[in-house]
Amino acid sequence: MDYVITTILGQKGIIAVIAMLVFIFCLRYSTNIFDWIESQTLGTRTYILEKLELLFIEVDPEKLTMILLVFSLSLFTFSMLLFGLWINWILGFIVGIIVGVLSFRIPRKIVDFLVERRIKQFQGQMVDGLTLLANGIRAGLSVPQSLGMVVNEMNPPLSQEFGLILQQNRIGVTLEECFENLVKRVPTEDNEMFVSSINILRETGGNLAEVFDTIVGVIRERVRLQQKIDTYTAQGMFQGVTIACMPFAIAGIYAASDPNSIKLMVTNPIGILLTIAAITLDAVGFWVILKIVKIKT
Repeated sequence: MDYVITTILGQKGIIAVIAMLVFIFCLRYSTNIFDWIESQTLGTRTYILEKLELLFIEVDPEKLTMILLVFSLSLFTFSMLLFGLWINWILGFIVGIIVGVLSFRIPRKIVDFLVERRIKQFQGQMVDGLTLLANGIRAGLSVPQSLGMVVNEMNPPLSQEFGLILQQNRIGVTLEECFENLVKRVPTEDNEMFVSSINILRETGGNLAEVFDTIVGVIRERVRLQQKIDTYTAQGMFQGVTIACMPFAIAGIYAASDPNSIKLMVTNPIGILLTIAAITLDAVGFWVILKIVKIKT
C-alpha cells in the first residue's frame, strides 16, 4: 500500500514539474508563441492564396478561411476524442490543440506539392514549346506571334504561362518585363536560361531560332540526367521510408497483440516522455536519410 501511494505521489510530482516547466516556457515566450500561431493560421491563408494564383485557381478568401477552420476543427475534435477515450481527456484536449494548430500546415504542404508538380509539368513541355517557338521564328513570325502559336498548340501549364505573357504585353507591359515575371512564377534554371537569352538577343540582335535549338539540347540532356538520378535515389528513398515506419509498425503489432505492454508508453509520464523522444529521434533519422539520399542538381 505504501509503495502504491509513493508511486502515485511520484507520478503526480513529475506531472507537476512538467506542467510548471511548460507554464514558465509559455509565459516567457508568450509573444513568440502568439506570433507563431498567427503565422500558422492567417499567414497560411495568405500563402495558399498566393500559391493558388500561380496555379491559375481563383478562390474566395472568406471561403478559404472557412475551409481551413473546418479542417482544423475536425482534426482537433477527432484527436481529442481519440486520446480522450483511449487515455484521458486532459491529454486528449492538449493533443487536440496541438493537432488543430499544426493542421493549418497540411493544406500548405498540399499546395506546395501542386505547385511543384506544375513546375515539373512545365519543364517537361519546355522542349516541345521551344521547338515550336523556334519554328515560328524561322517562318518569319515575331516573338509575340510565335508565343501565340505555342499557346494554341500546347496544353497547360505552358500554354497558360505563355498566354499570360501575351495578356500582360497587350495591356502595356514590356515583353522583357513579361518574361521576367515568368521566371518569378516558374523559377527553374531552364526558364532563367530561356528568358535571359531571349531578352539579351532582343537587345543586341541574333538568331533566336538557333539559340532556342541550343537550349532545347541542354534541356534534353538535363532531363536525361535527372531521370538517371531519380532512378538511383528511388531505392534509398524507399529504404528511408521503410526504416522510419518500422517503429510505428512494431508498436501497432504490440498494441494489437498485447495492449497492456504498450499502455504504459502513453499513460505513464515517463513512458510519454520516452515515446516523444523516440518519435523525435525517428523523425530526425528520417530527415538525415532524406538529406543523404536527395541529390541537388
